[in-house]
Formats: sequence, structure tokens, C-alpha cells
Amino acid sequence: MYKITRKKVLNDNVTLMDIYAPMVAKKAEPGQFIILRVDENGERIPLTIADYDRENGTVTIIFQIVGSTTQKLNMKNEGEFICDFAGPLGNPTNTKGKKKVAIVGGGVGCAIAYPVAKKFYENGCEVHSIVGFRNKDIVILEDEFKKSSTKFVLMTDDGSAGKKGLVTDALRELIENGEDYDEVITIGPLMMMKFVCKLTKEYNVKTIVSMNPIMIDGTGMCGGCRLTVGGETKFACVDGPEFDGHLIDFDEVIARSSMYRDFERKKHDETCNLFKMEVK
Repeated sequence: MYKITRKKVLNDNVTLMDIYAPMVAKKAEPGQFIILRVDENGERIPLTIADYDRENGTVTIIFQIVGSTTQKLNMKNEGEFICDFAGPLGNPTNTKGKKKVAIVGGGVGCAIAYPVAKKFYENGCEVHSIVGFRNKDIVILEDEFKKSSTKFVLMTDDGSAGKKGLVTDALRELIENGEDYDEVITIGPLMMMKFVCKLTKEYNVKTIVSMNPIMIDGTGMCGGCRLTVGGETKFACVDGPEFDGHLIDFDEVIARSSMYRDFERKKHDETCNLFKMEVK
């Protein structure tokens, strides 16, 4: 059993938790993920490691409430426990040898982008962080990004915070103004990453994406997280989760990611209704 030592609501649909898991915290690196179960009868879900504290033995996860499992997890409070917390899994971000990078995050993907930006910044790299949200009400980790970035750009679709526009608008402006990046790392909605990669390909800038497809066992055996990279089948859990974004078949990934959307929404609603009945 793994204790929840901190719970913080970041916005109406996104929650941060610190989990006491000293063995995971000891080995965790940016870019890696864990797989958890809320209870013995629960499904396994992957969540990227948002931060870690080796001294206190805690791992930070940030999750969006989209299905029944994240809804059940969100019902847990500080001092309570979850059943399983396995990791760290996947390959860590390669942060060595880079002098200037752009980190492009979108929505809850910023929770994954932040530890990557932080690690680059701690290594002495010049970090330009570009983060995007629909509006000011769902902005997360703004202060954290500012502390770990040489340059920080906040974009919102409606202009209610930062600049109005898309992350690709900001990235194009920086590149055309002469910023020469060793690498762009983009993490967020699939459609956002697709268009970031399309943009960087125009300028021949190496681009890394963090993929989070359907995943079950996290060891490469189930094949659920397969995707096509450069014409070859890869598994996000063991070959990734980071890949060369210019080689990803995004159309295939986007199609597969929506296969269970209706089912997820139904289970989410059933869990919410059950919770309301228990409260009554």
C-alpha cells in the first residue's frame, strides 16, 4: 500500500498528489512513468512522474479526471492509501549535451513537460518553455515553469492569460527571430504535438515527443501501446515513451486513442453517480 502524503487541486479537472514510494523516488528520472492501481479490483493506468523527492521518498503525479479510475483516485485524500504504484518505467529523457532547448507543453501535458524543463535547466541548459491552455482557469504550474526556464511564454486560446494564440504561433515566432534550438521537446494533446512536429520539420529542428497511448502492463507484453515510428512498430512502454516526433504516424495514434472514449465517459459517469449515492 502506498500513502498519499499530499493532495492539491490544480483546477476543476486536474489534481496533484505526492505518493510515498521511496524505492520509486530513489530511481525516478524526468520522462519516466509509473503504473498504479487504486484498489485490488482496479485497472492499471500509467501516469507520468511529474516530480520526485528522493530525500522524503515521495513521487509526484498529476492527473486529469477523465475516466472511472482517475475519478476514484481523485476521491482519495491525504493520509489514505492506493494499492499499487509500480515504477519507474520507460526510458528517461536524454538531457545531456544540449545547450538550448524549447519545451512545448499543452494542457495537462505540462505536468510531464515541467520535470523535463527543470532537469535541463539544472544541467545549465538554456530552456525556453512554451505552454498552452484553453483559458486562464485551467493554467497549471506557471510559477514552477518560470523558475526552471530562461524564457517562459504562456499562450491561451482566448487570450485570458499570457498571449492569445497557439503554442505553434509562439514557437514559430521564436525560431523566425533567430532562436537556434538543439532540440524541441513537445508534450501534450496528440493534435498539438502533430502540428508542433509539422512546424519543426519545416525548419529541420530535431523534435522529441512523449507518447502516452493505451497501455496495460507496461512491460511490452500486451502490445496495447504499440505505435508506428519510421514505418516500424514500437511499444511506448519499453521503447519510449519518448520518440523522434518526425517519425511518428500521428494519424494512426490519434485514431487508436479515441477507440475507448465513449466507454471511458460511461464508466466515469457511473463512478460519479455511485459516489453521489454513497454520500447521500
